[in-house]
Parts: sequence; C-alpha cells; structure tokens
Amino acid sequence: MTHDPAILDALRATTTATLTTILLKKGIRNTWMRGPAALYHTRERIVGPAFTLRFVPMREDLATPESWASPTSTRGAIEAMPEGAIAVVDAMGVKDAGIFGDILCARMQKRGVAALITDGVVRDGAGVYDTGLPVWASGVAAPASVAGLTFVGWQEPIGCGGVAIFPDDMIVADGDGAVVIPAKLVEEVALAGLENERLEMWIMREIERGVPLPGLYPPDAETKARYEAQKDA
Repeated sequence: MTHDPAILDALRATTTATLTTILLKKGIRNTWMRGPAALYHTRERIVGPAFTLRFVPMREDLATPESWASPTSTRGAIEAMPEGAIAVVDAMGVKDAGIFGDILCARMQKRGVAALITDGVVRDGAGVYDTGLPVWASGVAAPASVAGLTFVGWQEPIGCGGVAIFPDDMIVADGDGAVVIPAKLVEEVALAGLENERLEMWIMREIERGVPLPGLYPPDAETKARYEAQKDA
C-alpha cells in the first residue's frame, strides 16, 4: 500500500502521545504497544507500514538451528520486506531469546527497512547498534531465537505488546514507544494530528503568557474561538 508523502510527513510531525489521544477520541483505545521501547537510533520519529512477523512458543522439533535455512524463516521474511516498511515482530514478550542479531539487522538496513519493533529482544546488541537500524524492543539477550521461540510466518495479523497489528497498518514510533494506526484511518488521523499539534503549540504559548489551565486545556468554546482567530490572522 502506498501513501501520500504529505500524509507521512504529517505523521512524522505528530507525537505518539498525540496520536493515542486522537485514536482514543475515535474509539480506538488499544494502540500503544507494551514492551517495545526506544533502544537504538530512535531520536527521529519513524513512520511506515507494518510488515508483520510472528513467533510462537518454542517446540523442540521445529525450533532448531536447521530451521534457519527453511523457506519459512526469519531470513525468508527479511527478503520479502519492502523498502520503507517497519518490521513488527510478535515475540510474545519473551525476553530470554533474541529474535534478530547483527547480521539479520544489517540485511534489513541494506534493504531499506525503516525500523524493527518487537515486544521481544534482540541479540548481538553492539553489532545491532552498529548497523544503524532503528530498533524498539524490550532489551537485549544473548540466546538465539530458537532457545525460546518458533518462527511461523509473516504478513499475517499478529499481537505485539498486547496490540493487534495487521499488515499495512501504519506504525509511528518515537521516544515514547510505538503506536499503530488502523490502515483505513491513516489519512484522517494524520490530518487531525497535524492540527492538534498546532493547537497544543498555541496552548503552550498561552501558558508561557500566564494563562490559567481552566478553559485553556482542554480548550472551551471561547478559547477555541480565540485560537481560530489568531490562527487565521
């Protein structure tokens, strides 16, 4: 799915905190992933469509080093990732088996993948950092994925950090974590986000002037009218 560059720019200008509030007002409450935290190269806000990957609990006959050569492997999934996508990985919150290491992250970076987001952990932490790939994860662990997980597929609905993610949903990630926007709401949310950021910047200026909070935040009808008049001036 392709998106208007202006929509992507609008999302890059909108914090995840603002996006969760906008989605809340639209009745979408469960949007912020629990577990993925800003880990490496996360100073800039990252926006892109979700490319989903899914692990299930480790099963001894399937979770083996030999499985890494299987057509259904993380290696195969990485080769299917389009440029600009954000890899969102359901690792069930497992923190003692690293889903990707430096070599896999280096390949993702080479393919132009925008970021890796997982409720699990990575391994080879220093090497992953050196690839330059932006990563949101629960941390770092030395054991390989097969020590605790079985990889089963990609580009299907997943749960990451307790949030339902469907392929091509829009992901926005910054220092506060990662948020999903349902694909059908992307344009609407992006435009609302940009306007909300403008309003909050104006409110911050009003606070600096000494205006008290009641009626200002959230803005009442009088405040909204004053904002609109100054915005259009």
